[in-house]
Amino acid sequence: MSGFDSNPFAEPESDNPFNDPSVTQATSSTIEPTDQYNFPEQPAGLATHTTPATPSPYQPAVLQPSTEPSPKAAAAAAQANLLRQQEELERKAAELDRREQELKGRGPGGKQNNWPPLPSFFPVKPCFYQDFSEEIPVEYQRVCKMMYYLWMFNCVTLFLNLLACLAFFTTDSSYGVDFGLSILWLILFAPCSFLCWYRPIYKAFRTDSSFSFFFFFFVFFCQVMIFIIQAVGIPKWGNSGWIAAFTMIATNKPVGAIMIVVAILFTICAVLSIVLLKMVHSMYRRTGASFQKAQQEFSQGVITNKSFQSAASSAAQGAFQGNN
Repeated sequence: MSGFDSNPFAEPESDNPFNDPSVTQATSSTIEPTDQYNFPEQPAGLATHTTPATPSPYQPAVLQPSTEPSPKAAAAAAQANLLRQQEELERKAAELDRREQELKGRGPGGKQNNWPPLPSFFPVKPCFYQDFSEEIPVEYQRVCKMMYYLWMFNCVTLFLNLLACLAFFTTDSSYGVDFGLSILWLILFAPCSFLCWYRPIYKAFRTDSSFSFFFFFFVFFCQVMIFIIQAVGIPKWGNSGWIAAFTMIATNKPVGAIMIVVAILFTICAVLSIVLLKMVHSMYRRTGASFQKAQQEFSQGVITNKSFQSAASSAAQGAFQGNN
């Protein structure tokens, strides 16, 4: 009846692996302490090697709180961006203006003006471009340079004439008109001679322009007459020429000597101008220039002139409106 007394719902003892006698003996045996075993001791000089614990390569993820910019911060950033763009545009506009001014200050062919040779800090910039070796043909360079030296010599003579007339005025106050006119001649003739006869002959040699040759001949002939009048030295005309010098040397020899030197310089100017006029005329005859070419160049220059075109169009419009 023992079979009836057992629990029918319990697992059979044969099916339970832990009821195995070998397992039961192993689990019931006590583990002896490690003190019963004698481990060999390490030498005194050797250091114990410990393997460090390897840190885990995986770190916990930290989520940063996402904060959206406020409307004020966004508006400030947009305004700063606009200001930066505006500064960039202003800088580019200034650079364009500077380049435009440089282009306006360039001579023919897009070259930088170099005359008069003024320092960079001077408020007035050079107005002309001049280079004999580059722009003037070799056969004309010598004569063109001589014309340039004649103009410089004339300017120096006019300045010395002013000093001589000043000395003349200090000796005799009745000759104050000569001193005043000498200042006028220096201010008037120095730039006008450069523009009216030197630049035309420079352009004539550079471009072989018949009109420039004719303009030079007309103006330079008048300049030769002025040199002769200045060398003569008519009193009250502002020139310390021969007549004024001989008049003064009788009363004041030092002042008279200064005026004679200036009269000699005026005479040299007159002689050189006549010689150079003949040289230029001979070169002009070899270039094949003529009065017909000069007329043609003048008419083409007038037709292509923008001022003339605007004036002609205005006149045509006025005539058309008047007829209507």
